[in-house]
Amino acid sequence: MSSVPPPGTPVALSAHAVFRAARDVLLRHAGDPERARAEFAWPVFEYFNWAVDWFDVIAAGNRATALRVLTPEGETRVDFRTLSVRSDQVAGWLAARGVGPGERVLLLLDNGVEVWELLLALMKLRAVAVPVFTTLPAAEVNERLGRSGARHVVASASVADTLEGVAVPGARVLVGGERPGWQAYGDSVRHSGPRPQTEPTPANEVMSCFFTSGSTARPKLVAHTHVSYPVGHLTGMYWAGFRPGDVHLNISSPGWAKHPWSSFFAPWNAEATIVSVDTRHADPEFVIDALERTGATTFCAPPSIWRALIRAGLGGRRVALREAMSVGEPLTRDIVTAVREAWGVTVRNGYGQSEVTAMAGVTAGSADDPRSLGRALPGCELVLCPVDGDTPGDEGEVCLDLSGGLPSLMHGYLDDDGRRIGVDPASLPLYRTGDLAHRADDGSLAFIGRIKDVYRAADGRLVAPAALEAVLLEHPAVHEVGVVTVPESAGGDGPLVAKAHVVPAAGWNAGPVTAQALLRHARGDGELAGLSVVEFADELPRTESGKIYREALRAQLRSHLVEFVAPVEASAAAGHD
Repeated sequence: MSSVPPPGTPVALSAHAVFRAARDVLLRHAGDPERARAEFAWPVFEYFNWAVDWFDVIAAGNRATALRVLTPEGETRVDFRTLSVRSDQVAGWLAARGVGPGERVLLLLDNGVEVWELLLALMKLRAVAVPVFTTLPAAEVNERLGRSGARHVVASASVADTLEGVAVPGARVLVGGERPGWQAYGDSVRHSGPRPQTEPTPANEVMSCFFTSGSTARPKLVAHTHVSYPVGHLTGMYWAGFRPGDVHLNISSPGWAKHPWSSFFAPWNAEATIVSVDTRHADPEFVIDALERTGATTFCAPPSIWRALIRAGLGGRRVALREAMSVGEPLTRDIVTAVREAWGVTVRNGYGQSEVTAMAGVTAGSADDPRSLGRALPGCELVLCPVDGDTPGDEGEVCLDLSGGLPSLMHGYLDDDGRRIGVDPASLPLYRTGDLAHRADDGSLAFIGRIKDVYRAADGRLVAPAALEAVLLEHPAVHEVGVVTVPESAGGDGPLVAKAHVVPAAGWNAGPVTAQALLRHARGDGELAGLSVVEFADELPRTESGKIYREALRAQLRSHLVEFVAPVEASAAAGHD
């Protein structure tokens, strides 16, 4: 491994060497976050293109496997060298079709090798990738095409109908088939000639855009630069505990900002192998089989996937996991316990947003509660401030102190014309996340909830829906649950109370006896109070990234309700209806 030269050494390092030196500090201090925090410094660049300055350099002559994509039909493997050469070819082919620097390209793709080829190629062209979910209805795809200002579109043949009749100013590229009016991506394999040369890439130039999950509000368009995600994901690499040669399986789709976290930058920053399971086929048995078949050493999935794997049965499966992680929704005790008992590995929580890379996390080998937010990762300074102030304390909004600079922060939000909304976020003293947390006695952070979701119990304490959800999930009657705050009265007046939308477990009826059992269970937890309404549902609305769609829950009519504002009767049976 390379290392930082001794102070005073008169040597000019290449962009690759500067990046490698910073990365190697984190690799050397894996398992020692205090030492890593003390020695790590963000690399500073005027010009940087991760695809050229990092990936192509580590890929030169490298026949190690870079990517494995698994589907029910089989597996595709690509080595680093081949992917580097192929992305050059794709860049040349796209350039010949009018894709140029600064132009936005909407990617409507499921996980396939083409995703990685295109992301690398677009970086090399200095074009801007805008991935979106293939499961979106046509109206939402068209809206995001307009909002993103995309000039070109690359889409899977299976979803091209969503763009039928939509005006696309530039190229329409079809992956996996042929269609009138579209150019077949398969033709790119016949392109010859060198990759188009561009001017050096300014480090602060926009590289990609992602729409936020929209779980509590209209999705925002977040812009990231050639530094903020590629370099910023050094924190994700450290949190995950990636090592060179690891085999990492991540469950996410290209439309979710988690995809570049764990299916692109962080593993390849560590020179690990990425394993991808097409999310259209991510049923529990297939995922567990993929873990066994690939010998994956590290694995990341949202809690909803972890829960599905547990229900499918973990016992007797030969997995080689060293590290297991969860993001997207709060991690719960039942998941941690079940995975630890079956596989001997601890699922650890991590914390970040579409707007910024991993900020905090329970790192490999940490003694922190794996369900907590852990501690600030190297290069990140976190403070807890009042929602309406900036004086740090032990409870408040999670804020990033930007006084020392933070390259992992977004370029900003973009409006419908593609222009940045408001000021440059890096010019502010604090980046405010909109999340509330409490600092525990050991210094780790305990997540409370989104500011919009949190309410105050009768004794004045802050209570988060996520905390109630975690307690309710421990009851055998609950298959899934989503908690939101609603006005106490049906007319929309009065204080807020907590309402639980419950998908009953098999064998439990959606009736008053089950509801009373759940209310008693929640109120029996000494730390929680305020659950007043239970509504049963067949399923919970979720965003495309798998998060509970709380806005949709709030908007639901108060129908089929079982209300128990008064104390639960002691005689209520705590069993099946």
